[in-house]
Amino acid sequence: MSEKLKELARQIVGYSIKVEKGEKVLIMTQSLEARELISYLIEEIYNRNGVPSVKVNDPYLGSQLAEGNTDERIELLKTIQEQEVALYDSFINIRYATNDYEDKNINPEMNRKLKKALLKSSDIRVNQRKWVLLNYPSDLDSHKAGMTTREFQMFALDVMTVNYKEMGEKIKPLKELMDQTDRVRITGKDTDLTFSIKKMGSIPCVGEMNIPDGELYSAPVKDSVNGKITYNTPSPYNGNIFHHVSLEFKDGKIIKATCDEDDQKLNEIFDTDEGARYVGEFSLGFNPKILEPMGDILYDEKILGSLHFTPGQAYKDCYNGNDSGIHWDMVLIQRPEYGGGEVYFDDVLIRKDGMFVLEELKPLNFGYKG
Repeated sequence: MSEKLKELARQIVGYSIKVEKGEKVLIMTQSLEARELISYLIEEIYNRNGVPSVKVNDPYLGSQLAEGNTDERIELLKTIQEQEVALYDSFINIRYATNDYEDKNINPEMNRKLKKALLKSSDIRVNQRKWVLLNYPSDLDSHKAGMTTREFQMFALDVMTVNYKEMGEKIKPLKELMDQTDRVRITGKDTDLTFSIKKMGSIPCVGEMNIPDGELYSAPVKDSVNGKITYNTPSPYNGNIFHHVSLEFKDGKIIKATCDEDDQKLNEIFDTDEGARYVGEFSLGFNPKILEPMGDILYDEKILGSLHFTPGQAYKDCYNGNDSGIHWDMVLIQRPEYGGGEVYFDDVLIRKDGMFVLEELKPLNFGYKG
């Protein structure tokens, strides 16, 4: 564990955010269970002549505070976040899962107000600062993954420390192809979706922001999405978990949304604002060590043979004009054991049943045999 944690700290500080002399780095953690990793991060930041600081955000107390949110407290949080993005050059956010339902009693209207209040400073932090987001392995994560705590800890650290530099080389042919693509079609069980990514470009994700990582994302032309997609992994959002979410689109907009649980609650999320019913991201996932969903989007969106199609805010580096207080990554796995499926670029089949079929893209299958 200690050697793996040291390796992870070196990777984050030296490769992901590339701390330089004099840069101020805020390490935010949801649990002091991550103390050993934080200690190694501090050591690495000092070794590179950076200036570290640590902030602890307990999720239990955070939920209690959020349940009592008022306009005055939202204004305070807005000021605090504005000060942080003005003060720090880099952010390391270490989450620690304890209860997926911790936030279920937060007032949805106050939550919308908070997201709107933080929109500008969040945009600066995401698009103008260096940052890394990771989940420190917890007992809850172990339970969701169906592993012992020790097994999951080692799995998580292996996943987070894959050779991202090598992955960055293997991703280049896919990026070149995606950058040249106009029409995308996704087919599968209860899914037949078309859209354009013409001139949107694509962004490789190879361990420089999210950890674990392993995806290439773009964004659909905002009004080009038509058809239906049905996701086959759990979709958690603000203390609620939805299964088998199915979305129908017309000219870019979600016109129907259903799930196994509460359709009304699901649609309330898509009614957060105008942009919540449009899509801000389309991405293909290929982390070779993540094969099964566990209800944690940071892992699930990187599953080998998966894709995610994300209602809400578009990233500025693949900006399709859609703005929203939400960015909800929802995952569809297309490997055969999950029902299979196809991805077409300009009517050419590029991935079938989760595996790339073009010769130049096959290295991204990482030798997976099923």
